[in-house]
Amino acid sequence: MRRVMVRYRLREDAVARNEELVRAVYAELADVRPEGFRYATFKLPDGVSFVHFALYDDADVNPLADLAAFREFSSGIRERCEEPPAVSELEAVGTYRL
Repeated sequence: MRRVMVRYRLREDAVARNEELVRAVYAELADVRPEGFRYATFKLPDGVSFVHFALYDDADVNPLADLAAFREFSSGIRERCEEPPAVSELEAVGTYRL
């Protein structure tokens, strides 16, 4: 299983657009329903920082790469950011129903 966390900070004027793009990704995920894939996005209390968590069974295949909505989200992320995305591989120490 692969576990990835991505964190970034947006420009204040880009938050609404980012949320719109993220919601489009979730809408497409609801239609496609990739097997063995779990995904969550959170906005931090500062209102401009976001964290995405992706967990997928096949470490070689990221289901997000196949989504048109995710490609659109990704294509402009650097322009929306004040602090660019930082990707971290996560090692589980313990989980409950995740």
